[in-house]
Amino acid sequence: MKLKITPTRQEVFLGAEEIIVSKTDMTGRLTYANRVFMRLADFSENELLGKQHNIVRHPDMPRGAFKLLWDTLKQNREFFGFVKNMTANGDYYWVFANVTPDINARGECVGYFSVRRRPGNEAISIIQPIYQEMLAVESRAGAANAPAASVEFLQAKLKSLNTTYERFILSLAQE
Repeated sequence: MKLKITPTRQEVFLGAEEIIVSKTDMTGRLTYANRVFMRLADFSENELLGKQHNIVRHPDMPRGAFKLLWDTLKQNREFFGFVKNMTANGDYYWVFANVTPDINARGECVGYFSVRRRPGNEAISIIQPIYQEMLAVESRAGAANAPAASVEFLQAKLKSLNTTYERFILSLAQE
């Protein structure tokens, strides 16, 4: 069960040279969290391990972003994205995430690795209004249809920009 944390408006920052690393099982339960993750998110190792990775999900993140993540991972492809996370006390922090399937020697996916670094301010200023639009689409679509509706909105927006999701996100990461 996800903790009930009230979001604050206080941003905390990942250091420019810091990297967050975590690992999950196939269902998204944390099996590893590095010290940077624990410090920034303000959770102890015991509070994180065995919990769903969404323990740090901020309510400003559209559900469609995570649908896109899981759809990509189910194809055994790596995912890139910008994510607003929430700390144990409700503060928030942005990351540029790279999530990769963990493939064993038999070629089977056994979990996922996530490596996150500090994103550029310009990238956040571009992605944040898109996420707000996705949240509005989700609100109008209703709970059952929300993730698919916001992914559809995002794909249409990217098509109008003559780009794909991956090209768009990676171009923002370059800035």
